[in-house]
Amino acid sequence: MSNQINKGYVLTEWNPEDNSFWNNYGRKIANKNLWLSIPALLLAFAVWQVWSVVVAELPRAGFKFSSTQLFWLTALPGLSGATLRIFYSFMVPIFGGRRWTALTTASLLIPALGIGFAVQDVNTPYWIMALLALLCGFGGGNFSSSMSNISFFYPKAEKGKASGLNAGLGNLGVSVVQFVVPLVIATNAFGWLGGHPLTVTQADGSTSELWLQNGAFVFVPFIALSAICCWFGMNDIADAKASFADQAIIFKRKDNWLMCVLYMGTFGSFIGFSAAFPLLMRLTFPDVNVLHYVFLGPLISALARAGFGGVSDKIGGGRVTFWAFILMMLALGAALYFVANPGSAIAFPGFFAAFMVLFFATGVGNASTFQMIPVIMSRVIDKTMPNATEEQKRHQSDRESAAITGFTAAIAAYAFFLIPVSFALSKDATGGPQAALWGFMIFYVICLAITWFCYIRNGAILHVEGRRTQK
Repeated sequence: MSNQINKGYVLTEWNPEDNSFWNNYGRKIANKNLWLSIPALLLAFAVWQVWSVVVAELPRAGFKFSSTQLFWLTALPGLSGATLRIFYSFMVPIFGGRRWTALTTASLLIPALGIGFAVQDVNTPYWIMALLALLCGFGGGNFSSSMSNISFFYPKAEKGKASGLNAGLGNLGVSVVQFVVPLVIATNAFGWLGGHPLTVTQADGSTSELWLQNGAFVFVPFIALSAICCWFGMNDIADAKASFADQAIIFKRKDNWLMCVLYMGTFGSFIGFSAAFPLLMRLTFPDVNVLHYVFLGPLISALARAGFGGVSDKIGGGRVTFWAFILMMLALGAALYFVANPGSAIAFPGFFAAFMVLFFATGVGNASTFQMIPVIMSRVIDKTMPNATEEQKRHQSDRESAAITGFTAAIAAYAFFLIPVSFALSKDATGGPQAALWGFMIFYVICLAITWFCYIRNGAILHVEGRRTQK
């Protein structure tokens, strides 16, 4: 069997639920694909989020855009990335995970190079900047296909951990951007290859140089290397093949739509706040150099996601999700208090700390909601296909779980667009972010109610989830 499995790039037999197969052959192959997927996904998130950091520096570099225009530039990658995720959700079973991952990773070169050239001239028209923002959505689309692909490789008992590692360490791309970009744009890292700097005039009249293009150029060699490694190192799974029509059954599943709402609350909050946070902090606390701190939120969230996938496998994703929403509501309440008292000596540290807790809770919820999906679908398939063999049930459950995982990620990614726009509308209407924050609080209450009523109350589908998972 091992010779058949390792022949070429296509795995002709794949049954991770078979313990002998998994321990002897499957785990090694699955882990190889996972550890090639993670850096590719990290770079995808980096390209998707690089614009949010660059945008925060455009006024200082001499670009004459209004605060509303800047929020829209921050939001546009979310709009395109979320829309691409809808299509990317179904691509792995059609084209194969190896080929699709390599090609979509290579596509990140387009926005990375485009941004690098455009930001060298303060006269670059706004429509070009908006187009580049939309092209950054290539990075956002990759998440759905990546998560769908990795879900095929692992047995149900380890899907939460695997998806947590893939998504959590992939999400580190947001922190990498917010930490690395402020460093590289301040130095002539690429010499004459990187182009000319822009001159920045400080408040005291002194000048300095800024290489905004380096924020995008720094990722180009890593993108090229990752694409090559994925092409030659990853695998396609033969029995994961499915047409769009085969996967479209998920649109008839009630749980698909419910999980879209919950993942909008967890991942949507993570990606939306990550995009808006640098500009939100700069406008709310203009006297603080926030770019030295904003990377911490996405970092905390990504690490929480990577760590809590396995926890959700053990005690149940539904339970973890419920408490994640409780914590998110408490953190948001604290943020509302501090933003309403800007004159307080602890307004900035309090607001910042509240958002760090919020980011942590989103990371926990990101891991737990994705752990819920394969468990839910396994039980749904058991009920809807009572006469099928166990192998048929497993294939159908894996196929639908992968499609739902990708589709929920697509819908949730619209928060990348909606949250910055909400802050822009709130600022225009009220002069501050409070109205937007109250809107998010109401949405979290809805998510909490769905989690309890549909999944963890007595008689719900995941009521004994933790105990069954431990068996």
